[in-house]
Amino acid sequence: MVATLVLVALVFDFMNGFHDAANSIATVVSTGVLKPQQAVVFAAAFNVIAYFIFHLKVAQTVGKGTIDPEIVDHYVVFGALVGAIGWNVITWYYGIPSSSSHALIGGLVGAALAKSGWSSLNIDGLLKTIAFIFISPLLGFILGSLFMLGVSWLYFRTAPSKVDRRFRRLQLLSAGLYSLGHGGNDAQKTIGIIWMLLIATGYASATADAPPAWVIGACYLSMGLGTLFGGWRIVRTMGQKITKLKPVG
Repeated sequence: MVATLVLVALVFDFMNGFHDAANSIATVVSTGVLKPQQAVVFAAAFNVIAYFIFHLKVAQTVGKGTIDPEIVDHYVVFGALVGAIGWNVITWYYGIPSSSSHALIGGLVGAALAKSGWSSLNIDGLLKTIAFIFISPLLGFILGSLFMLGVSWLYFRTAPSKVDRRFRRLQLLSAGLYSLGHGGNDAQKTIGIIWMLLIATGYASATADAPPAWVIGACYLSMGLGTLFGGWRIVRTMGQKITKLKPVG
């Protein structure tokens, strides 16, 4: 049963990469900086490279800081994962950008509530997570607007062709950094789920500072593979339906 649930978790991780690949490659594909096939390989590589850079802070929050590890069993983990996978499939089918991370946290909280009620939740950790669900898009909107205004002012008298060449290179940097952050953040959520399961079933120590190395490697690799296959429905939504992405000028 544990092996089956680990496999389901890795399927979710694959779906996370597949579903959320659009976030990092929509800009470089829509503006023609990279061809679609090049973009997904580029993003997948940075997803996996994150394995060598990021500490496991997010995994620790998911594994120990969201719900009480004492109430975790096969049913809680299964309910959380299947709920998140189901939501990802629905939003992918309709081409709706949606956070796989939020789906997973929601599934985990819902499964814990169904089993043990409100006492099963780690309120401090959960409130921190919920706060950033709202802070992140607002902060992104503000910084994106300010950055666009600043760039427009700095390059006001520069020929559009020169600006285009320069920012095509910078788009590769921004897409690479986003993919790096995606791997470093989202892969760790699945690491946290598997770690929680292994602790609950006695396959890992609750006092350990990190999960087994094979869990970390498998999660980063699964996300990278998912990104490699890419969710083009969502790329089209982000690049053409929400905003008409094209080079400025």
